Amino acid sequence: MNLLLINVLLALIWAAVTGQFSFLNIAFGFVLGIFALSVIREQVGSVGYFSRARRVASLLLLFLYELLMSAVRVAITVLSPKMNLKPGIFAYRLKVDRDFEITLLANLITLTPGTLSVDVSDDHQYLYIHAIDCSDPDATRRDIAQGFERKILEAFR
Repeated sequence: MNLLLINVLLALIWAAVTGQFSFLNIAFGFVLGIFALSVIREQVGSVGYFSRARRVASLLLLFLYELLMSAVRVAITVLSPKMNLKPGIFAYRLKVDRDFEITLLANLITLTPGTLSVDVSDDHQYLYIHAIDCSDPDATRRDIAQGFERKILEAFR
């Protein structure tokens, strides 16, 4: 059985035993479930579950960091008296090949201010991205490859 499902069931059992189905109580039950599964991780084979959770949390932290930094960059650009922008669309060659990974990457790029995923090629080899400042598309490609795409590959493979 999937360990995430077991963890959710443990959280619901905790809520049922305590008699409170509030979000905080269920979240606390989820944390208790993580602790319980970590105690018996070798017996239930949950070693990979915890390392994947750590990698997904790392991806989330990277997204929050990029969200903050790009929001600051866009705000500085908008507030500057001389907007010397070169907006444009560039093609990004994908290393991810699963539909879920491509969708996640496209959404992370779109949710980051200053960039927008426009389309995916029919062969799923390229992602077309619009950038508010496309003066150095190679640097943007490098940032995506070393940032979001690398973390997605680490988390889901």
